[in-house]
Amino acid sequence: MTTEAVLPADLGTALPTTLFRFATAGSVDDGKSTLVGRLLHDSKAILADQLDAVARTSADRGFGGDKGGIDLALLTDGLRAEREQGITIDVAYRYFATDRRSFILADCPGHVQYTKNTVTGASTADAVVVLIDARKGVLEQTRRHLSVLQLLRVAHVIVAVNKIDLVDFSESVFREIEADVQQVGRELGLGSDGISDLLVIPVSALDGDNVVERSERTPWYSGPALLEVLETLPAADELESHLESFRFPVQLVIRPQGALAPDAVAAGLDVEAYRDYRAYAGQITEGSVKVGDQVSVLTPGQDPRTTTVVGIDFAGASLEEAAAPQSVAIRLAEEFDVARGDTIAAAGTVREASADLYASLCWLSPKPLREGAKVLVKHGTRTVQALVRNVNGKLDLSTFKLEQASALELNDIGHAQLRLAAPLPLENYLHHRRTGAFLLIDPLDGNTLAAGLVKDHPGDHEDERYSI
Repeated sequence: MTTEAVLPADLGTALPTTLFRFATAGSVDDGKSTLVGRLLHDSKAILADQLDAVARTSADRGFGGDKGGIDLALLTDGLRAEREQGITIDVAYRYFATDRRSFILADCPGHVQYTKNTVTGASTADAVVVLIDARKGVLEQTRRHLSVLQLLRVAHVIVAVNKIDLVDFSESVFREIEADVQQVGRELGLGSDGISDLLVIPVSALDGDNVVERSERTPWYSGPALLEVLETLPAADELESHLESFRFPVQLVIRPQGALAPDAVAAGLDVEAYRDYRAYAGQITEGSVKVGDQVSVLTPGQDPRTTTVVGIDFAGASLEEAAAPQSVAIRLAEEFDVARGDTIAAAGTVREASADLYASLCWLSPKPLREGAKVLVKHGTRTVQALVRNVNGKLDLSTFKLEQASALELNDIGHAQLRLAAPLPLENYLHHRRTGAFLLIDPLDGNTLAAGLVKDHPGDHEDERYSI
């Protein structure tokens, strides 16, 4: 449900302190880079020498005319081509912190041909700020970005109606755009499944209205400023770590066999104590695990093997419990043959591995996807060969309905069925955001072809609201 932004009721008593990742998206010249620059500038995250350099460049280009000023977009548009054209081409990552929270910010490009960069920036984001030019309203690229965010199940979407100063801070203009966003939200099912909230805020990135502090020039808007919202939204890890079943893709098998590094020996570690040490290192992608928990080891082509967690090691210390997104080494009671690419999961929570993959795809390559194509599927830490059996359709951005298609072109969103060379423990992205995602890779040059999300098999029950 789309609504004017409202802060949590317990703002003053329970401020989150975790790292928060967010991205910006929007159409060309909506002011994304300027908004990011304003956030960095007003939150005092810019070094003095960097600010001086940007000020000199702005003056050389005559930014602001006789009044002068600083082109805040230069704080993020770092590539030479970006500065010359005044656009964002690649995803620009910035790091900053306030008294309440630390942030990783991804400034994504707005041009249609760079939609793949937007997918990259949004794929790991806890929230995405979608900008809309108050003079233009909702555009096709806006609808495309919101479709991608619904597909990726981004936890929070904030729509910033930018350049509100260029329409004289008109409430009627803002309310009309807000109503249009509501309509798109209803068509996509935003706020009802996967995305927990969809907020709308009027801002002026150039002047700073409602970016870091609430503006007196929008008395008709009673909600919080953008930064206030970002400081209080729960991160995806906070929402998911204790709600989802434990998942742990194995990245490395640690088996020193008494051969400890010299610095470890110098630190006093007992070589003999590690002669029979065996642990499996990786990052917990979902849920949490405790010593004593029953887990299953999932190896493609084999039945699940159940055992018990007897130890969790982290940075030389032993833990009783660990949760996503921690990177740890896990010790098991049984000495199973476990290798990179296998998955350790909570016992009894994983469906049987399958060689049939039904997926939603965001196609990112100029090479079209056609039936019969051979690709690589990278799922977790395992990569397998696959054959495209069917292209089942693509999304019509004007109606948000699936239409027939025999191929997927650059920036298309569609459905496809693939046959894998080896079975994988596939899980619906609706319920497992991290283990339900994968990449399609070109086997000839190694380039990424598509971002993919696992869907239920046609014979299984599937949430009807999941239209794309």
